[in-house]
Parts: sequence; structure tokens; C-alpha cells
Amino acid sequence: MKTSVVGFPRIGEQRELKKILEAYWSKKADFSEVESVAKDLRARHWGYQKDAGVDLIGVNDFSLYDNMLDMMQTLGAIPARFRDLSGEYRYFSMARGNETSTAMEMTKWFNTNYHYIVPELSLEDEYKLDASSIKSQYDEAKNLGINAKINLIGPVTFLALAKRTDGGDTLELFPKILEVYKQLVNEISSFDDEIIIDFHEPVFVQGYEKALLLLKEAYNTLNSSNVKIIVTTFFEHSNEATKVLLTTPIYALGLDFVDGSKNMNSLEDIAKSGKKLFAGLISGRNIWINDLEASESKLNEMTKIISKDNLIISTSCSLLHTPFTLEYESNFDKDIKSWLAYAKEKLNEVSILSKMFFSNDFNSANNVLLQANIQAVANRKKSSKVHNEAVKQRVKNLVVDRDTPYAQRIKAQRETFKYPDLATTTIGSFPQTAEVRATRREFKKGNIDESVYEAKMKELILDCIKFQEDVDLDVLVHGEFERNDMVEYFGEQMDGFAFSQNGWVQSYGSRCVKPPVIYGDVSRENPMTVKWSSFANDNTKKIMKGMLTGPVTILNWSFVRDDQARSDTSHQIAVAISDEVKDLESAGVTMIQVDEAAFKEGYPLRAENIGEYERWAVESFKATVAPAKATTQIHTHMCYSEFNDIIKTIEDMDADVISIETARSGNELLKIFKSVGYKQEVGPGIYDIHSPRVPSVDEMVKQIEALMEVLPKTQLWINP
Repeated sequence: MKTSVVGFPRIGEQRELKKILEAYWSKKADFSEVESVAKDLRARHWGYQKDAGVDLIGVNDFSLYDNMLDMMQTLGAIPARFRDLSGEYRYFSMARGNETSTAMEMTKWFNTNYHYIVPELSLEDEYKLDASSIKSQYDEAKNLGINAKINLIGPVTFLALAKRTDGGDTLELFPKILEVYKQLVNEISSFDDEIIIDFHEPVFVQGYEKALLLLKEAYNTLNSSNVKIIVTTFFEHSNEATKVLLTTPIYALGLDFVDGSKNMNSLEDIAKSGKKLFAGLISGRNIWINDLEASESKLNEMTKIISKDNLIISTSCSLLHTPFTLEYESNFDKDIKSWLAYAKEKLNEVSILSKMFFSNDFNSANNVLLQANIQAVANRKKSSKVHNEAVKQRVKNLVVDRDTPYAQRIKAQRETFKYPDLATTTIGSFPQTAEVRATRREFKKGNIDESVYEAKMKELILDCIKFQEDVDLDVLVHGEFERNDMVEYFGEQMDGFAFSQNGWVQSYGSRCVKPPVIYGDVSRENPMTVKWSSFANDNTKKIMKGMLTGPVTILNWSFVRDDQARSDTSHQIAVAISDEVKDLESAGVTMIQVDEAAFKEGYPLRAENIGEYERWAVESFKATVAPAKATTQIHTHMCYSEFNDIIKTIEDMDADVISIETARSGNELLKIFKSVGYKQEVGPGIYDIHSPRVPSVDEMVKQIEALMEVLPKTQLWINP
């Protein structure tokens, strides 16, 4: 055994799973059709891995919605409101809600853009094992001649990522959970004469030291005579956990050497233990080709410490986080496409790297792929498509601070705009209706000309303005009907970005996103929003906000080049967007919102790295708005409800107004702003736009009154 893959995408190369799930949910397909498509996809995906020469292939990484949700089903960890349900109705009710019960909470899987279902646990829970789905998938794989490992979320990570319904510590439930995991391993041990289980414990890349003793107990307890256990971590180094795991009877460790380079510090301890190492050298998170010669050098460095016989080449994490295949991409620039590898192409990289390292035994096809890789790596390093000296020079001369301090700015802005206390506004885009999307699609296809398209967009903007004027908002938005996506729209108009046709990545359930590709130095040649914002501004006597996406959000929601620091790319985007701020201001749009919806998503997993991220992320935002005059009011929007740990960072951003989410959390969140003496103005959302429920006027009035108990009305805006 020389190669393995942590996990594989499940949505399908043509998003087959998405399509059948949505047909089922809309009652246009039977669940048996969902099962049939899922079975076909599993077989096809295993076949791709086997054909590429992957020796050990993951089973149970496929899911109809989410692997954490599947683990709840397996363990019988079902919230009380769903226990009277059964089968697929219960499964999808937990994920999506039903007529009587709210869906379970979702949150981001570490620092990726994938969302998992958060388990809800309580001290009263009684667990009941159901391993039937795992057994079914294992038998499918075995019948197809697949050498399989069974992927499971590890018990400590399962608990650490769960929440207690009574607010207690989920780790108190460890004895109960471990017992059902022990039953699960015993059940799996009966599947075959020898079984490999790959337990995923990524929580330990966060330095989760309080659970290290539980980790030791877990893998001492789960040891079984005919089961070989791999424990895999990813997204960072996990050296503390490695020390503990090496004292347990596990078979192997899986470590990430792409995003966790400090895992190299554990090699001597691993060598002394004699355990196998699944070395994650092919990135499962980004889409750039692997520098195979550099990876071979890394492996040779490892063999100075670890026996070659104890090394298995793997991906850094599941390939779930990359698009499926480049085979359907025909629009990329030829050079740019040669620098990319999606999931299916990464299988070939695993295989070729294995041949380079273990035997140097190539067939002609593999040799062609290797030579193409070497040429593409060299080409990318010197390409003028990637490198722009003028952009690099602008970043060297980055201006970060506005000329005027906040106290003077807000006085000038109040005098200029004359908006009232408790000023009303909305956050940004109006609904992208079927009519809006159809118009944009027809224009993109060339079926309508630019004049027809612009006339329709202007009609929509005027309707949007009239509606806001009729309901008497104080500050208006233009609706953003011309925008396909808050990141894609800007990326399409800047140099250094490319866009795929089929680069879909699963975000959650059937939801897929197609992130932009930042391949080179970023710049902006022409204004991107001025035409639409100035048209809107000219057609109302009220204040019109210009709407921009901030550099950190654009960065965090893209596939980012890996040949320079993320901070450098973020600063380049900031400089480009700052040009847009200047142009909006020159056009008379002097209230400008720069959204940083994904600011917190980019936070490093390790506490020791957070300060550096905050430094350059705040610099990027401030550089974006630095050219603005004192009378130009800068708003930002941050759409998450946990600010305790970053309130000082928000202060450092120095926006004039920040809009946040408090519709669900009430005025508790605002108390954090009060406790630190936050001076800037705040728009605490009072209307939950993610719920179909419409709050009454009385409810909203009471919520505003509650907000004023925390902050004075002179500091408050009212918005969704």
C-alpha cells in the first residue's frame, strides 16, 4: 500500500446529486431515485480512484447531505423533536426542518467554506447504534473490488463540534459517546477478516489540549484485534495530538503537510513508534497543480527520519473542498488551465508522485503527465499573466489610515447628510427574481443587446428606489440587480481573476458554489459600480449608498493563488477596490458600504497565528477606504453574531457605521459594544431575513427599545 486519498467529492461531476435531491424535495422524484443516483455516483467515484492507481479508497465519505448528520444517525444521537420521525423524512427534517420543527444549526467546517450540521446533545440522551448504511456502502465497494477504508468522524471531534441543549460542556458526554463508538467498531470488525477505519480528528489542529487525555482513552478503548485504525487530522499541524496518539495502539497517523508544515516536527517521534504515516502532500483544499518535484524532495527529506516502508502518499484532506474535474472546462486561458488540478486530476498527482518516489517506474502516459507538470510549474513562476510589477509597487506604498479621526469625521458626516437618529436603511441587494436572472442570462448569451439590458436594469433600479421612498427609508440602496454574486461581480472586472464553467464545490446539502480563481496580481482598470450607483443617486433626493465587497471577503470566498502570501493578495485587492471608492466619491456617491461578510471566516485555526491575520486583514479594509474624505461615510456589514473575541479588531477597522446581526441574538450582542466603549455608529439588525416569519410592528418597536437600553439612539441605525 503506497497511496491513499482522505475523501472524495460526492456531488457528482455534473452535480447529479444536487439535481436529484432538489427533484425529490420538490416532489418530482421518488426517494428510490435518489438512492439509485447515489449508488451510481459512489461506484463511479471509487472507480476513478481505483483507475488512477489509488491503493486505499475511502468508503462512508459519501453523504446525501452531510457526514456529521450521518454520524448522528449512526450513533442514534437524534434531537428530541425528531425522534418520532423515521427514515429519509427524519434525516432531511433534521437538515432542513419540516412543517413543525426547525432545522438543526449549520456552521462552517473549520476554516473552509463547507457547512456541517451541528449535533444537539443532552445529558438525557440515549444512543442506539445503526451501522446499516456503513455496512451497505462497504459491501458495495467490496463487490466492486475496492480496497476500502471506512471513514468516520472521530469521537472527540464529534463531541467538540456538537452543542449541548442546556449549554453545558459536550465533553461530559464522552463516556456515553465512547461506548457507542466501541459498539460501532465491534460491528464494523464483523464486516471482514481485516478492516481499516480512518477516524478523522481535525479538532486537534486547533491545539485542543483539554481533550488530549480523552484522545488517549478513546483510541486505547477502540483498539480491536482485526481492525487497523488510522487517525487523521487536517488543515493545520496537530503535534500535541500526535504525541498522545503515538502512545496508543493505532496503526497509522494521517497528517497534513500542505497547510500543516509544522507536522514535520513530529517525524522523529513517529519514526520511533514504528507506526505508518499517511503523508498529506497533495492539497485537498486548493486547485493549483502540485509541484511534484518539490513534493518528491519533501518525501526524500522525510526518509532521512522515517522508513520508506512506513510512508503512504495521500491528500492533505478530503478532496470534497475542490471542484470535480477540469474535463468540462473549455473557457480557461490555456496557460491558466495548465496550472490547475481539480479532484480527479489530483488523483493522478497522488499516483505519479508515488511512482516517482517508490519506483521511478513510469509508463509513457504518466511520463507525459510528469513532464507537463514540470513545464507548467516553471511557466507559472515566470508568467507575465501572473506578475505585474506596477501592482506590486502600489502595495509597497500602501496607505492604510484615513486623514481624519472618527470624532471629526462623524461630526462632518452628520452635518453633510443630516440623517436622523435611528436612521433606517437596508443592507444591500434586493431579491434576485427569476426575471432579473433571466435578463442577465439573456444578455450574457448575446440574445439581447446592451441597450436593452441596461434599460431593464435601470427600470428595476427605479422601481427599487420608489419602493424605498414609499416606505420612507432614510438611506437607500440601488438593489444590485446587475450583480450575479457579491464576489464574482467584482472579480469579473478585475485583472488577476479567472472563472470556471464547472468549478462547483459543495457548500452544504445540495447548495454548491463556484469560487473565482485568483491566479495573478490583482488590479482594476475601469470603474465597476459607478455607472449603476450614480444613476441611482441621480434619481432620488434621498441618500444613496454605494455598495462594494471588501478585500478580505473577496479573498476568503475565492480559490487564492499559493505562490505568495495571502496578505499580499489581500492588499492588492484592497488597492483595486480603493480606486472604486475614489471613483464613487468623485461621482457624488459619498456614503459607501464595504461589506466584509467573510472577515471572520479567514481566521487561522491556531491562536498563535490570529494576531498576524488580524493585522493584515484590518490593514486591507482600512487601505480600501483610506482615500475617502472625512465627509464620505464608510459603512461595513459583518454577518455573524459572535463578536466577543474580535470586538477590538472591529474597533481597529475604524468604519464609521457597522451593521451586524442581532435579530436572533437580541441586545445581548450590543452589550459587548457598550462594554468596550465602542464609539462608532451601529446598525443592529432587527428583522431576520433568513426566516419566512414576518415580525409585527410591536415586536420591532420593542426590539428597538431594548437596543436603546444598551446604546444611545444617536449611535443606532435600524436595518434588517
